[in-house]
Amino acid sequence: MPREDGVRPGGEGPRPLEARELECFLVLAEELHFGRAGERLYVSQSRVSQLLRALEGRIGARLVERTSRRVALTPLGERFRAELEPAYGRLAAVVEEARSAARCVRGSIRLGFLGSAHHRMTAALGLFHARHPGVTTSVVEVTMADPFGPVRRGEVDAAVLLLPVDEPDLVTGPDFERQPWRLAVSIRHPFAARTGIDAEELVRTPLIHSAPPAPAYWRDHQAPLRTPGGLAVPRGPAVTTLQEGLATAAAGGGAMLLCRPTAETHARSDLAFVPVAGLGSSELTLVRARDGETAVVRAFVQAVTETASDTGRDPASDTGPDPRTRTAVGL
Repeated sequence: MPREDGVRPGGEGPRPLEARELECFLVLAEELHFGRAGERLYVSQSRVSQLLRALEGRIGARLVERTSRRVALTPLGERFRAELEPAYGRLAAVVEEARSAARCVRGSIRLGFLGSAHHRMTAALGLFHARHPGVTTSVVEVTMADPFGPVRRGEVDAAVLLLPVDEPDLVTGPDFERQPWRLAVSIRHPFAARTGIDAEELVRTPLIHSAPPAPAYWRDHQAPLRTPGGLAVPRGPAVTTLQEGLATAAAGGGAMLLCRPTAETHARSDLAFVPVAGLGSSELTLVRARDGETAVVRAFVQAVTETASDTGRDPASDTGPDPRTRTAVGL
């Protein structure tokens, strides 16, 4: 048990200062009433007495005189209060400044996106800026050939990328809603006049795919080597960027699978975007370095988490507009 003189058992020297004891003394010096001091401190009257005795034991002298009629500071208590109040005030200000700094996110954040800036990402940015107007944001496009490189190299703080992501040094989530696939083909392609195709029909056209250094598992998911039924899908040209892929498809060099928002955002007169059934769905996730999270990044993750989808249904079940429609749809 600690002694009331503030000395540790075994002669180990004084115990460290207890901020609660100092706070109790200052409140009691102001109220000069144990009951009212306890009410302000949300403790019992006996706890106020206990804290005061511990402080007096630490100092080695009485600070407060207590009789049945009144409570008063001793001369030493008066001097102690006069010196303690400004010091305690400075300490409280330092703590409050640290708390404010923790609540107020400052700095900058660089966000990467693949294909198109998803509507939920832009909604999350709106919420993020409303909460943290002092943060500067820049948004850059990530290439298909190197989706994870910019995050690893610190070129972006986080990126919205297509799943799957099987990278031990990266953290994923929150995930975005699932989206149906679209097949980008030249308007001269036989599929261009179709309102939709089955995934098994992919054997009839070479698929444009991402070039390395994108991992093979990631490239094969975006441009599968086989249909769900196990049939081989012809391999088309490898491209580095989305624009290269769209240009290749428009020139008749192959077909390219895209998630619906990206297809809608990049609508153009020389391409048709045909819904593909039986291929599952595409899904985006927020990716950042496992050892590179900052207060700014955590605040953005929170904004993405709180930004719900603006649709009340699963977009992957939607067949979408006629693939021959050329009007771009906003995010």
